[in-house]
Amino acid sequence: MLFQPAIIALLLASALCTLALAASAPFALEVIRRWDIRSGSERQLQLERRTYLFSTLLTFVLALQLAAVLLFVFNAEKMSGMFVGAMCAVGTLNVNAFGFPALNAKIAVFFLAAMWLAINHIDSRARDYPLVRMKYALLLLLAPLLVASGWTELQYFLGLKADVITSCCGSLFSEGSPTLAAEASALAPLPAMWLFYGSLGAVIGLAAWHGYGGGRSGWSAYALAAASAVGFAATIAGILSFVSLYIYEHPNHHCPFCILKPEYGYQGYWLYVPLFGATAAGLAAGAVQPFARIESLREIVPGFSRTLAAIAGNGFALTAAIATAMIWQSRLILLEH
Repeated sequence: MLFQPAIIALLLASALCTLALAASAPFALEVIRRWDIRSGSERQLQLERRTYLFSTLLTFVLALQLAAVLLFVFNAEKMSGMFVGAMCAVGTLNVNAFGFPALNAKIAVFFLAAMWLAINHIDSRARDYPLVRMKYALLLLLAPLLVASGWTELQYFLGLKADVITSCCGSLFSEGSPTLAAEASALAPLPAMWLFYGSLGAVIGLAAWHGYGGGRSGWSAYALAAASAVGFAATIAGILSFVSLYIYEHPNHHCPFCILKPEYGYQGYWLYVPLFGATAAGLAAGAVQPFARIESLREIVPGFSRTLAAIAGNGFALTAAIATAMIWQSRLILLEH
């Protein structure tokens, strides 16, 4: 199993991330202890030169982790035909106890890495690099999660056995299953639609409000970040409870992974890519806001935050539009007129 190309790529990405963090940890500690932009000493000049190198390396590594989420899900879907009982990625992830924890850890790393990259971006644009200590301290806090994600992923791939009989998505998303996903699937269509469109409308409105204010309002940035997290959860719940039903044209098929399959035109990717991108941008807008009061960032943060708000608003609007189009073209009738 380990010799599947996608698995090798994922493990190499995790190994590269772990090695890069191990190599950068001593430098991060040195920066936290000795960084002084006002000093013209040889040590400070060396730190500044090495900062460019490590920032570029870490940006590449964390950006690679963003792409790894998509590859991980694509690989799980592609491998579903190798296991007895698996109908989609759910069966592949259920082969052992590390499947879904590995996916959840990757999603957490995705959003945290996006926020770190946003902080690194505004720091690199300032003349005095005011967030150098902060971003390397945050990197040290992020490192254990990155390592844990890589370890969980490795355990998952090592535990893939072709002779294991796994369970299909019906057992996980059925109403009788004692899981949070099953509870979301059991939501009635009408309340689920109100939650879905209401939360997306709220986050789109907050993104527009924050952008209209030039990205200078602190409360709107934090509200946008919170609304993005709520909008992400509500959208996943909406996909589970009613959007997937319209795609499958079946009143009892709630799986959020089968919509990634070719027989459904890979429609799930059209939903998930803008959703994840919009959520990451919304969270990043909140992550950079605490630094707006720093003198050298007063003009940088608002402009970048406004850009993030535009990405978040457009991404959530695109998600809503795509879901509506999928519902509109479906022949399934869930609500009586």
